[in-house]
Amino acid sequence: MIAAPSNKGVTEPGLRLSPLVFLFYFCILRRISLKASKVSIPELLKKKQLGEPITMLTAYDFPMAKQIDESGVDLILVGDSLGMVVLGYNSTLPVTMEDMLHHAKAVSRAVKRALIIGDMPFMSYQVSTEKAVENAGRFLKEAGCDAIKLEGGKNVVDKIKAIVRAGIPVMGHIGLTPQSATALGGYKVQGKDLESAKSLIEDAISICEAGVFSIVLECVPDELAKIITKKVSVPTIGIGAGPYCDGQVLVTNDLLGLYEKFIPSFVKRYINLAPEIKKALASYVTEVKEREFPSEQYCFKASKELIKALKDWENQN
Repeated sequence: MIAAPSNKGVTEPGLRLSPLVFLFYFCILRRISLKASKVSIPELLKKKQLGEPITMLTAYDFPMAKQIDESGVDLILVGDSLGMVVLGYNSTLPVTMEDMLHHAKAVSRAVKRALIIGDMPFMSYQVSTEKAVENAGRFLKEAGCDAIKLEGGKNVVDKIKAIVRAGIPVMGHIGLTPQSATALGGYKVQGKDLESAKSLIEDAISICEAGVFSIVLECVPDELAKIITKKVSVPTIGIGAGPYCDGQVLVTNDLLGLYEKFIPSFVKRYINLAPEIKKALASYVTEVKEREFPSEQYCFKASKELIKALKDWENQN
């Protein structure tokens, strides 16, 4: 039992807090509880050490982010994949910083527990180290993210070091990097031969030494992902990289069957919502056209007095 700081506000029998003092302590404990429940980077590192799988999903808006957060996921990525699955582009390249910040703000307003990561869009960090730090900072300062993600290996080490020095946590991303898919020959599995596999291992080690707190491995052979996971001290998060990574990530719209334009072979659909949504929308259209909706249960009824008054008014006019 917490004792009151003085006799004021204490009533008998026993030690009881006055409502104001109780509210004061409740607010403090509530804030401590909320902070303690937020997933932290040290927690992720501990999960790797203990062999506990890490979960990550993408989110782009408030309602979906809220659902994902409440599912118990560890990490939420506001990915530049929104360009394809939300904004209707054919790739992630047209996505801007303003696009990313707009969606990241919505996600951060919904999330209470998961660590939120903002995805650095194409040309937001490639131009210069200074620009990279500035844009990374905007994700934290303006959008409420906890960290950022950027694509690349040895070629972005200088950017990673500078961003980390600025106090901004960085998640790396190697393998198939969509922003440079054209240079890689398309959306293909990477590291399929010895030389490219060794290059990816070197990339992973380089960005780990540069200060990333985790690394996304996309579309690489499972045994290569296994080697990389053993060689780096930070968690690896796989997407199309097999079961040996420290965690897994999928694009939520793919997992839920909401994006029908393209389905990667590594995606497992846990539900196929698109047909059900279309069915529901078609039912609405039909019911409106046939005057079945709104039925009486969805209407506000006028009182007898109002009905009479309206009829009298109508007759006079």
